[in-house]
This record gives sequence, structure tokens and C-alpha cells, in this order.
Amino acid sequence: MAEFADKYETLLLHRDRSRLHVTLNRPDVKNALNPTLIGELRAVFEILRDADGRPTGISILVKRIGPSTRLLYDARVGDVVACLGPLGRPFTLVDAPAEGWMVAGGVGLAPFWTLAQALVRRQVKTTLFYGARRGIELFYLDYFRELGVELVLTTEDGSLGEQGRVIAPLDRALAARREAQDLTIYACGPEGMLEATAHTAARYGRRCEVSVERIMGCGMGGCYSCIVPMKDGSGGIHHVRSCIAGPVLDAAQIAWD
Repeated sequence: MAEFADKYETLLLHRDRSRLHVTLNRPDVKNALNPTLIGELRAVFEILRDADGRPTGISILVKRIGPSTRLLYDARVGDVVACLGPLGRPFTLVDAPAEGWMVAGGVGLAPFWTLAQALVRRQVKTTLFYGARRGIELFYLDYFRELGVELVLTTEDGSLGEQGRVIAPLDRALAARREAQDLTIYACGPEGMLEATAHTAARYGRRCEVSVERIMGCGMGGCYSCIVPMKDGSGGIHHVRSCIAGPVLDAAQIAWD
């Protein structure tokens, strides 16, 4: 735990009029309240609500990977954090009897807590395929177990779940699934994992949505720093801005090569 505890930070951001205030700083990562995907901080693990269900804030877990995330990692109680969002489009919800299969790599788990909650409310059978380098980097498993989500875990070092990459059990599960059973695959994590998930889903003719990771310079479509190459109807390529058209995109339409 000590090896990773100094790389992760959990912050609670509570709304005060138009500002977000840091109200909680570093806990032990094992007991941290909520994680989120880092990079451009494009996903929030949980929206905090009061007893009446009104949103009061968000929570994020920051991994130090560069100057920007270091600023958040070094935040202290009472600091004010500027936020812009929500941006783009989320995952598409399905209804029962369709199933929802979520594929997460590392802190790509971020958007799947709220997605799992939404799917379960719709009585959709939900499975989480979740992989990381080591078991210590698989976060909040109890959250999903308590929600009734089936967990399929992998680690590269074999310390928890099946040893290897998360695509292997996904492939086996798809091969064993009847074609008549409707399901949608949702993926979030490193781009290599997203591409592998997309190709695997396509091989079995399954719908797949991926949350792509791009640096969003402005978040409003003006700077074109977050473009993603997409296929067009004539066999060519066009580019979309992930802050507007994404970050969730149809995996089959992305030009991965």
C-alpha cells in the first residue's frame, strides 16, 4: 500500500454558489471515498447529494502524473478549484433485458460507479471486467459488489483475480454468450485497452462505446486539441472534438489504425 499511497489523492469538492471548495484532503487510498479518471480529469466517480437528492459537489481521486495533476494533488482544505463541465456526451443507457458489460483499466473505473447505479436502477444485469497492473490498483470493489454488479478481475502480476489482461476474460465471455442475448459493452481506460475492446466487440458483433482520453485545452471545441479520427460513410476519415462529440464515442466508428 505504501508504494502507491503517495501517488493518489482524494478530494471532496463542495459547491458554494458558483465555486467548488476543497473540503477533504488525503486519506489512505484503501479508505478513499471516490476515485476518478485522471489525465484531463474527464470523469467524476460520484456526484455528492444532500438528503433531498440535490447535488452538493463531486469527488475525485488524483494520481500524480504531471504538472496539472500535481496542482490538484497539492490542494488543501479550503482551496477553491475552478471547474468546467459537464462536457460532451455520456454513455448510452440500455434497458432490461439487455445487459451492460463495463470494461475498465486501472483508474478507468471512474465513470462506471454512476453508470452501474443507473443500469441497476433500470434492472439491467451488469458486469464489470476490471484490470490493472496489481491488485492494489483495483479500487472500490466492495462498492460494486454491494450494488450487485458481477466482477471479473485481472492483474498483470496475478496478485488478484486472473493473471493477464482484461481482454482475455472478455473474449471468453463473449464467445460463450448467445447471439440472441442483447448486450452493450462500455469501456474506459488506456487507449490500447480501448482499441482491443473495440476489436473484440466487433468480432462478436456487439455494440461498444468507449470513453476516449484526450487533453482538453478549452473544453468548448475552440482549440481542437482533443480531436479523434472517425470513419465516414465513404471510407474516409474525419475528425471530431471529444469535448463535444465525446468523450464517449461509438467504438466501431473510431479510426484506430
